[in-house]
Formats: sequence, structure tokens, C-alpha cells
Amino acid sequence: MSRTTVELRGILAAVTTPFTADASAVDEATLRSQVERLVAAGIHGLVPTGTTGEFMTLSPEEYRRVIEVYVDAAAGRIPVIAGIGALSTQGAIELAQHAEKVGADAIMLVPPFYDPLSFESLKAFLSDVAGSISLPIVYYNVPGCTGIQLSADELFELGEIDGINYIKNTSDDAVGLAQMLANPSDKIKAFNGWDTLTFFGIASGAEASVWGTAGVVPELAVEFWEALAEKKDLDRARELWKHLWAISDFLESVSYVAGIKAGLELIGQPVGPARLPVQPLPAEERERFAQILSAAGVLPVTV
Repeated sequence: MSRTTVELRGILAAVTTPFTADASAVDEATLRSQVERLVAAGIHGLVPTGTTGEFMTLSPEEYRRVIEVYVDAAAGRIPVIAGIGALSTQGAIELAQHAEKVGADAIMLVPPFYDPLSFESLKAFLSDVAGSISLPIVYYNVPGCTGIQLSADELFELGEIDGINYIKNTSDDAVGLAQMLANPSDKIKAFNGWDTLTFFGIASGAEASVWGTAGVVPELAVEFWEALAEKKDLDRARELWKHLWAISDFLESVSYVAGIKAGLELIGQPVGPARLPVQPLPAEERERFAQILSAAGVLPVTV
């Protein structure tokens, strides 16, 4: 099977799944409007049906439909990297093949997340899924959810598998990320995926960041990328990072999905609630987030 290629670079927004007010159905109209907003802001790629997209709460039909609508709404303007997560190899293969069929540019593949796989079992899983499609794959390294804790050398070893081209490193192991970025592999690229390590990751050479925060403040995230990665303007990047750090740090201190959806509501871009069992942010946390967004210039300053 010949493998397709796509350049993934820049700010890849981990995007929500908008729901109706009672969370009973996907709100496709709002989903499409969110895509338009993010494309207009200059976001470099979209990552639906990941953790931020609440993939674990979607029915099989919804899961496939959300990928399809994101691809259709993006309309080839920016890459769509479909999040793929299932508890069986066959389930992951079926989702991955659907993503390829409907036109996704790549997939972000999380391993089964209940019973942690051994390293050999993980490689077998990745090989099986990669062999079923021609799309490039971002390995979703999220040890806090999967229980699979890999060293930098083991993560690089995954690049030996045809099709495993990227790593989304959603781990607070800054030393491991530093090792991968200081001694890059020619077979697999490491992206930052931990919000509060975004400055560190990009400054250390990460060619992309998969970032939920970017879905709330896309203009700020894109300006930060331009300053740090493109213009090498460290002073400007530091000024922007003060606000992006505060937003990212807040989101890491609460239920991430609830925080993202509260932030979108606060800026006038509501996407409905998170699905149960995730609860809405408490009033005091919403107020704290509103103050952080106001300080960043995203909300009007209240008196």
C-alpha cells in the first residue's frame, strides 16, 4: 500500500465536538461555524475526536459523522487529523479506515486505554492499524490515560513502523521531550501536546503543537507561533506566552473538556455542554477563567 504524505506543522487545534443544549446530539451547524472561525484565525490544522472532542462519549455513528463533517467543513483548506481511539484493534482499524474514506489527511491514534499494553503489544497494535490505511499516523502518547509510559528511545522506535510519522507528546515529561527534540529522529517527529509545555516545546524545535487552548484563543495561539517559530522574536513570544500560560495552566487545573467549553461560551462562541459524567465548571472557576481571558484581551475588562 502506497502511503500518502502531508506536512503537519504549526498550531494544530484540538477541537471540541459541539452538542445541542441537552447534549443529546451533535450540533453540526455550530461545528461548521467553529471550523470557519479557526480557519479565519489562521490555525494550521484541526484535530477532532480526540480528548478535547470527547470521543469516548460519542456513539459509533456520531464518531464517524463528526470526522466526516470536520473534513467536509475544512474543505481542504487546512489538514484534518482525525482522532482514533478504540478498545480493540479491529475497532481502531474500522475508525481509521472510515477517516481515510471520508478524506481525513492523517489520524491521531491512541492505543487501547483500559488495560495497558506491553511495548511489544503496542508495536503490534500500531503496525496492524498502520497497515490497514495509507494515511500518516500521529501516535498519541498520553500515559496518564493509557498507562503506557515510554522512554524517548522507545517513542523513537515507533518510527520504525511504516506510517507512524509523528508523536503527540501529551506528557509532562519535559526531559523526555527535550531529549527527542535535541536529538531528532529522521523517521518520526515529536510534537508538543502538553499545554503548559508549549513554549518549551516550540522553542526546543517542535514543528507543531496539538493544543486545545488554541480552539479558545486561536488568534493568540497563531500570533504566538509566528513570533516564536517563524520570526524568532523571543521577547514578543514571551509577552504572548504570559497569557497563554495562564489560560493553559487554568485548563490543566480543572476538567479540561469542561474548561474548554466554558471558555468558548465566555467568548461568545458556545458549543453546548460537555457530556455526562463531566460536569460544568463551578461558578467560581468560570469567574476565574473570565478574569484570565479578560487579562489576555479576549474578553472586555469588567469593572
